[in-house]
Amino acid sequence: MLEFDLIARIRERASLRADVLLGIGDDAALLRMPAGQVLAVSCDTLNAGVHFAADAVATDIGHKALAVNLSDLAAMAAQPAWCMLSLSLPAADGNWLDAFLDGFLALAQSHDIVLVGGDTTRGPLSISVTVHGWVPEALALRRAGAQAGDELWLTGSVGDAAAALALRTTLRTVDPFLAARLDRPTPRVAVGLALRGLAHAAIDVSDGLLADLGHVLAASGVGAQVDLAGLPTSTALAAATSESERWPLQLGGGDDYELCFTAAPAQHDAISAALAATATPAQVIGCITAQSGVRVLAADGSVYRPPQRGYQHFRGHAHG
Repeated sequence: MLEFDLIARIRERASLRADVLLGIGDDAALLRMPAGQVLAVSCDTLNAGVHFAADAVATDIGHKALAVNLSDLAAMAAQPAWCMLSLSLPAADGNWLDAFLDGFLALAQSHDIVLVGGDTTRGPLSISVTVHGWVPEALALRRAGAQAGDELWLTGSVGDAAAALALRTTLRTVDPFLAARLDRPTPRVAVGLALRGLAHAAIDVSDGLLADLGHVLAASGVGAQVDLAGLPTSTALAAATSESERWPLQLGGGDDYELCFTAAPAQHDAISAALAATATPAQVIGCITAQSGVRVLAADGSVYRPPQRGYQHFRGHAHG
């Protein structure tokens, strides 16, 4: 297949909407913003051998490529609207592209986000996605909003994706739940929207809980206490690891794409109700402190020091 054949194949499968004045096929897309909203834009790149295995299922790659970007919009409390897709492919493989689009567009449809453009080129397998969403300016969640005294919340569970990767690396059997958490993460878009007007700050957990929480603390000029016993643990992770094995995965492992957010204690019941309406589990794992830094406390009150705080892209560690 030629490049324009690939583009035509993508355009045939992409949906249209009234706010897309001009989509795939021109030099740029023309999009209509709703009145009273600001634009939220995020971009992520996934590379074979770094973010996914070179032989990973194309449908899973397509899902994850969009999911990690939707997670960024969720952390900003933004409503997904449009996305752009750039593909670097070793060869123009129509079957691979169709399977990739199966995963990508199924997730796009479930979140009402429309593919409006992008690029294709020949090269090592790499996927770059840019997402656009909208949010009322006053309701956008930012990293800089955390306040001393806030409760520190976390959705879902953490450590699952990192455990799946560790098990695969050692050629051990991976529980299907853990594998799905790594290969097909769930962006918490509904949670982000539900937190509008309730939370003070938020971030998605992509590079590890402590590493990502650190970005919030630095932006807000505060610190945090994290209660080790309060970390949400999936049944599958508990079955696959001991406590001492899973704590580093939960604190420093990436790829879970849960939301970590802060809110005033007075909002606790309202947040619990809002998250229950989205059918998303979440719990308080600590608090925000005036003193800088992060203290991780074990159940007996002792300080726990994890071997690593999170994933760093230029340290040579691979996601999958």
